[in-house]
Amino acid sequence: MSTTTPEHDARVAKLTFAGVYPHYVTKVEKKGRTKEELHQVIEWLTGYDDEKLQDLVDRKVTFETFFKEASLNPNAHLIKGVICGYRIEEIETPLTRQVRYLDKLVDELSKGRKMEKILREA
Repeated sequence: MSTTTPEHDARVAKLTFAGVYPHYVTKVEKKGRTKEELHQVIEWLTGYDDEKLQDLVDRKVTFETFFKEASLNPNAHLIKGVICGYRIEEIETPLTRQVRYLDKLVDELSKGRKMEKILREA
């Protein structure tokens, strides 16, 4: 089983959502998707509505806090594949796996996947 290093996991945990979020918005908008669709994907994964997302950005929370406060979707385990060189289902550290879930969803959105596929409905 390939896994991340403790150093990698520590770096991921310390990243702030506010620092990464604008990159998510840019990535999806460059590919013709909307911030609303991005929010829909984030809400599906975490349970966060627009107001809560803005609160998390304003508070500059780390990904550790971001996922600690989240209500992870029970179907999140269906998110599989490779992102940032790691196979998601093989990542042993729960927080790093959750961050990669989010990265993968943003990636699928920017690649034009149908929303029901991204949200693991079909």
